[in-house]
Amino acid sequence: MTYSHIFSSIDVGGVTLKNRVIMAPIYLGYAAPDGGVSPLMLEHYRSVAKGGAAMVVVENTSIDHPAGSGASRMLRSDTEANHAGLSELASAIKNEGCVACVQINHGGRFSLGDSPLAPSAVDTFGKIPRAMTMDDIRHVCGKFVEAALRVKKAGFDMVELHGGTGYLLSEFVSPRTNKRSDNYGGALENRMRFPLEVLQAIKDAVGDFPAGYRFLADEWLPDGLNLEESTQFARALSDAGVAYISVTGGTYESFTLPEIFERSRHEGYMADLAEAVRKNVAVPVVAAGRISSGKTAEEILAAGKADLLGLARVLWADPEWPNKIREGREDEIIHCAPSCNDACMRQVLKAKPAVCMQWPQEKIDRYKASFGE
Repeated sequence: MTYSHIFSSIDVGGVTLKNRVIMAPIYLGYAAPDGGVSPLMLEHYRSVAKGGAAMVVVENTSIDHPAGSGASRMLRSDTEANHAGLSELASAIKNEGCVACVQINHGGRFSLGDSPLAPSAVDTFGKIPRAMTMDDIRHVCGKFVEAALRVKKAGFDMVELHGGTGYLLSEFVSPRTNKRSDNYGGALENRMRFPLEVLQAIKDAVGDFPAGYRFLADEWLPDGLNLEESTQFARALSDAGVAYISVTGGTYESFTLPEIFERSRHEGYMADLAEAVRKNVAVPVVAAGRISSGKTAEEILAAGKADLLGLARVLWADPEWPNKIREGREDEIIHCAPSCNDACMRQVLKAKPAVCMQWPQEKIDRYKASFGE
């Protein structure tokens, strides 16, 4: 079939994307031990850019290490020492004709350490985070701004705020994790205040440099954030001038629930969330969630459920996915296989670099060897 929607261009925050395929951020543990850009990370992102995606969103970089880092091998955007590496990474992506973006993040209650920061002291897998003071709120907002400025200085085309997966920005919006009684808690208007302030502070600092948002639409938990409130937040982000909204569902506390795990095995399982958000905003919306076939991708766009396709594991398993789709070689695609029971993510949880079990053995061996395995 032809894929006229997938391979049409689109303007995002004043930047032209050559098609509708972007690499959504996925943490793979490829950074150097000090949080720098490793040769493996350069190879990984260069291959995705070369494979035909219109934009690459570099994974989950820490704005405040170690206090805001959620993993040991996490790329850092909180230090000038990483400028050369980030610049090399931006060039590696852009030299392949691909738009380069970086996601910046504070892990909140899922950060490393014994007393991570969070909006409220809500139990997190047996660990109680420290409720943020006003000084903490101002400090973290400033760290987001500093990280965005570093990303811009390094030569990237835009930045993405990580407001998904249950990390800090989404923790403020969620009624489940925000129990504050001040101007940052209670009614939705207050709960969404902090991420909106962060977005505005970044926009004030970086000028016309586009800022997108990784967006938690539904926590898939009985007392969590749901579409009724999240769509109102999406509208506020749109009104505030966000460049795009990349829609996700679920957090670390819902991903492993049997019904959610089963849902995640189906193609395009989060497209309906993107559709609900898109009806409420005036900026491009990204759909994610195991969009592995050209047919599903085209149908999502043609139906108006989203403007862009956020492919994470799909492009990691086969960076050539866009080229193979466009050239009629879909039968050659290496697909992420649910039958491996998330072997890649289990590797990451053990602080090891992720490899895809569907890759040729030579590539698996090479990636492991780069980490001394």
